[in-house]
Amino acid sequence: MDWRGWHDHYDRPGSTLARRLAVVRERIRLALDEAPPGPLRVVSMCAGQGRDLFGALAGHPRASDVAARLVELDEGNAALARRAGEGAGLRSLEVVVGDAALTRHYAGMVPAELVLACGVFGNITDEDVERTLEHCAQLCARGGTLIWTRHRQPPDLVPRICAWLAERGFEPVWLSDPEAGYGVGVHRFAAEPQPLASDARMFTFVGYDALPSGGGAIR
Repeated sequence: MDWRGWHDHYDRPGSTLARRLAVVRERIRLALDEAPPGPLRVVSMCAGQGRDLFGALAGHPRASDVAARLVELDEGNAALARRAGEGAGLRSLEVVVGDAALTRHYAGMVPAELVLACGVFGNITDEDVERTLEHCAQLCARGGTLIWTRHRQPPDLVPRICAWLAERGFEPVWLSDPEAGYGVGVHRFAAEPQPLASDARMFTFVGYDALPSGGGAIR
């Protein structure tokens, strides 16, 4: 899969991915608006080119409060993310080229006030989705926000994702309409974060095209 070329779908006006990206950016901005004063830690798994975060930070008054770590396996996308982030006005930016499934890549930056899991859950098995949500209770600070995406094609896993999050201390904030053509969820962590597992694997990236449930071009 050419993941750098895959990002070109975001540049097609009116495409499902372009519409989803706009919603994710809006929800990031709202999460920053509602965050308490002071430094804000942000981690993004399978971050791609960082279009969601950097697009949301553009012109946002809290941008200078943000320290971010983006984890992305593709070196080309990581380089583009680093370049895009240079002018974003962040307190600190790290773009880690590595497997976003490995918890060690988040050490020192969690628990974070904002955790992004966008473009992840449509590329891994259902069992790994649940496992990743278990680890999100280690990644999120108390009161922190988790923003995630998942396609709504049958079998629709979104209701189960919401139930799994509730079991782990996450409260629903917002969920996109089922008819939107994509799924975006926002949850707030209301429990105390668990210690980060030192070297655990949260998931194995399979790819939407290899999963039995499919998922089309939407991750």
